[in-house]
Amino acid sequence: MTARKTERLLNLVICLLHTRRYLSVQEIRTAVPGYAADSEEAFRRMFERDKAELRDLGIPLETGTDHAAHDDELGYRIARRDYELPPVTLEADEAAALGLAARLLNSAPLASATASALLKLRAAGPDAVDAGEGLAWTALEPQIGGNEPAFEACLAGVTERQRLRFTYRTAGGESQQRDVEPWGVVWWHGRWYLVGHDTHRAASRVFRLSRIVGAVEAHGEPGEVTPPVDLDLRAHVAQLTQDASTATARIRLRTGAGWALRRAATAVHNDGSDWDVLDLPYADAEQLADQVVGFGADAVVLEPPDARDAVVRRLRAAAGELV
Repeated sequence: MTARKTERLLNLVICLLHTRRYLSVQEIRTAVPGYAADSEEAFRRMFERDKAELRDLGIPLETGTDHAAHDDELGYRIARRDYELPPVTLEADEAAALGLAARLLNSAPLASATASALLKLRAAGPDAVDAGEGLAWTALEPQIGGNEPAFEACLAGVTERQRLRFTYRTAGGESQQRDVEPWGVVWWHGRWYLVGHDTHRAASRVFRLSRIVGAVEAHGEPGEVTPPVDLDLRAHVAQLTQDASTATARIRLRTGAGWALRRAATAVHNDGSDWDVLDLPYADAEQLADQVVGFGADAVVLEPPDARDAVVRRLRAAAGELV
């Protein structure tokens, strides 16, 4: 969403939230900055899009009239009783869990949103949110990145429900132009993926963001993309990327731990103690290591050597930082 549109929507919400009566369309045009300079036709189109945007965001936009003699002239307002949230209270363990979840999103494109979330959590209970900071286990906590150059543009396309055009490099190294109706961006097994409908191939497709070459161009009208009802992004990615793994790692995992690894495993068996042994398909040893180290002493890579070495390097680096 552009800064100009964000400012206009915010002004519209403030205007409708602070009125005691229904405002007509022309009154809104006069009162809200960003509307007055446009022609009547352009204003009407923009206002209709903005109304739809507010409702998509869950803002309760009311329509009605205060004049019995002119009940055909509808006005708009936002009832404060429906707009305001009740006080939010969190137990110490709930706040700590949310604080940890926010720290997972450590990359630049997500830093602003997560920093804002942590600030609000600290305002409610700083001791709970900061409880884990400075402890040794935080050096091994999993991290979710978002450093791919295409991340922000793809996320914006999903938010705006607008078609995207980009050059995509296939696994075989061939680059192709793609035109996609984006449905969602999802983190799966250490990578970000864009899920959507490929208009040239008339089929749903999954695109690894790291394979998008150059700039991502948005085109068409915002709001023209409609994702399927009851879309499960993770299941979609799992189905369309199931053949991407090229090797299998054997991992020793403490019983009751590492459910994310267990879900992706092709086989799990107990070794007669408090440990299970998993067969886990993977495509990249470094990506696998990033997943495993997040479970600390509860997970041990047994084989192959390249995956085991990648985990050992990360643990030694973390130990060096703690000394």
